[in-house]
Amino acid sequence: MESSQAQNEQTALERGLRQLHLEADTGQIDALLEHVRLIRKWAAGYNLVSRGDLDALVTRHVLDSLAIHPWVRGNCLLDVGSGAGFPGVPLAIMQPDLEVTLLDTSGKRARFLRQVIRSLGLENVQVIHGRVEDYSPGQPFGQIVSRAFSSLAAFARCVRHLADVQTRVMGIKGRYPAEELKELPQWVAVESVEPYRVPDLHAERHVVIMSLSPQTARADDIP
Repeated sequence: MESSQAQNEQTALERGLRQLHLEADTGQIDALLEHVRLIRKWAAGYNLVSRGDLDALVTRHVLDSLAIHPWVRGNCLLDVGSGAGFPGVPLAIMQPDLEVTLLDTSGKRARFLRQVIRSLGLENVQVIHGRVEDYSPGQPFGQIVSRAFSSLAAFARCVRHLADVQTRVMGIKGRYPAEELKELPQWVAVESVEPYRVPDLHAERHVVIMSLSPQTARADDIP
């Protein structure tokens, strides 16, 4: 049963990578599949993904993460609320020159992510355990991404201190987030809202690409 599932996942992954126009060597494919295997092994104890997602990890998480690759640029990326490592780990595997920081508030998930890094030998990834509001790396990130926030406005407010005017802030959403876009504060500029397709996933996906003006102490900036 496990062997059959592993073969089906490899087939789905390789097919999905072709559809996303991504070239992967054997080592990268093995690493992506090992990430999936580790999630399945530790999912219950570490509260990594919903039980319903365990049989669709490749489609709903790995390929969903890699589908945003056309908009990932530069050499550093912060993944806020990384959870089981999405989208940061798949992007780090496929882009070895990309320095990825995975940030999560859960100590259990942070420990899991460190184990993933060790198991996969990912030298371009680091894990930060803590609240994004308290994180202070000393310099802004070139790109900040998250699938974890229910609101684009909340996401922008939480990461504003980690960005400068050149930072690309990317919020991953399902359906077109019309109401959320209306609720964004004035200091958020929406560069574009890009629809994208995830192989074998019959659901809408959008990535909202934003830039943030420098933080000030104006009263209307307070969350």
